[in-house]
Amino acid sequence: MRHINVHKLSDEATFNGFHGKVLLWCALIIIFDGYDLAVAGIALPSIMKEMGVTAQNAGFMVSSALFGMMFGAIFLGTIADKIGRRKAIAICIFLFSVFTAAAGFTHDPVTFSAMRFLAGLGIGGVMPNVVAQMTEYSPKKIRATMVTLMFSGYAVGGMLAALLGKGLIEAYGWASVFLAAGLPVLLIPFILKSLPESMPFLIKQNRLDELKKIVSQLSPSYQPDANDRFALPSADRAEGAPIGKLFQDGRGFSTVMFWITFFMCLFMVYALSSWLTKLMAGAGYSLGSALTFVLVLNFGAMVGAVGGGWLADRFHIKYVLVGMYGLAAVSITLLGYPVSTEMLFLLVGLAGASTIGTQIVTYAYAGQFYPMAVRSTGIGWASGVGRSGAILAPIVIGTLVGMALPLQQNFMAIAIPAVIAMLAASMINHRKSASGNHEAAGLAVPAASAVAGK
Repeated sequence: MRHINVHKLSDEATFNGFHGKVLLWCALIIIFDGYDLAVAGIALPSIMKEMGVTAQNAGFMVSSALFGMMFGAIFLGTIADKIGRRKAIAICIFLFSVFTAAAGFTHDPVTFSAMRFLAGLGIGGVMPNVVAQMTEYSPKKIRATMVTLMFSGYAVGGMLAALLGKGLIEAYGWASVFLAAGLPVLLIPFILKSLPESMPFLIKQNRLDELKKIVSQLSPSYQPDANDRFALPSADRAEGAPIGKLFQDGRGFSTVMFWITFFMCLFMVYALSSWLTKLMAGAGYSLGSALTFVLVLNFGAMVGAVGGGWLADRFHIKYVLVGMYGLAAVSITLLGYPVSTEMLFLLVGLAGASTIGTQIVTYAYAGQFYPMAVRSTGIGWASGVGRSGAILAPIVIGTLVGMALPLQQNFMAIAIPAVIAMLAASMINHRKSASGNHEAAGLAVPAASAVAGK
């Protein structure tokens, strides 16, 4: 009889076609998610003009999706540890595709906000699930790179929204960019068929034939045997309330620090995503030029995410995060001051790298911090609490824009949370993380020993 530790097999696996397939599907889902989220900010000036709403009311309209994201991240993140990650992801795709498209048929702020709230449930819920999925199925030595590479699809989605928005809004009106968001619903059957289920979930459900098939793809050296036994470490059994697990084994203080970090980071991300176009247009740039800044912001995000993941696999991920938040504070503050056009593009790119890019690295760190069986719950609650920062950002910055304050003060208001996030991230106790515990216990052993027979 062999006792097989799926954690070790996953940690020590060599990247192969199976990992590539998981990466491709998760990245594609995040691209759709990024598009659905960015589309409101891209269309905001046109929506304000057509519906005749003020800057502050427009901030509430944008925040309606973020309210949905808060609830979606908490409940659809937590429910995945109960019904399976694959089903939870499919539910999320349905919600954000159908209701983003439905927002394109609305003609008043209230109905628009209701549709965006429902879409937000899916947009917020899918993030912790795909991060947990990618973290679980990535080899340990390239885990941060894999998660951040997957999550860079978020920036690709934002760039896609900006590129399509530029042409579609001028030719067909703002509704067209929302209607295009309905297409991903067609991919749900393929995702249900192709995406593997979470391994601890399969063990708890006693679906061992399905598990063996996944493990043999994950690590081709594994040969299934009828007598194989699959055990879960105690940290991954997750009896009782999943949220309680986030505060056990000395993780409570660090969990709160993650929540503060997510709050501050998401405040910055959504302040820039929602208002950069409007702020730049107000500073004298044309709509086309202002949309170009969104492209640069998201291109910077992609570079920051992949670069941050690469650094995190080579240096301590916590200190990489602290440095990236420091860069955010500097680059966003400087956006409010007169500089050359070239320098302005560079600063916007650095702001994207150190906000959206840093958010992605923060997700990667949360994914490594919590045990596998409560990973979706841990990321979901951090993301959900963080959404309150995302909700506040468009309203706060919208209020400041409505007050006609100098540009420097608007950008300084967006930069202050970077300093707070930097401090909170520095206080996370890495020794209490799941990966830290594994390292301390000497669990990072070769794959061969993970399937050693007794």
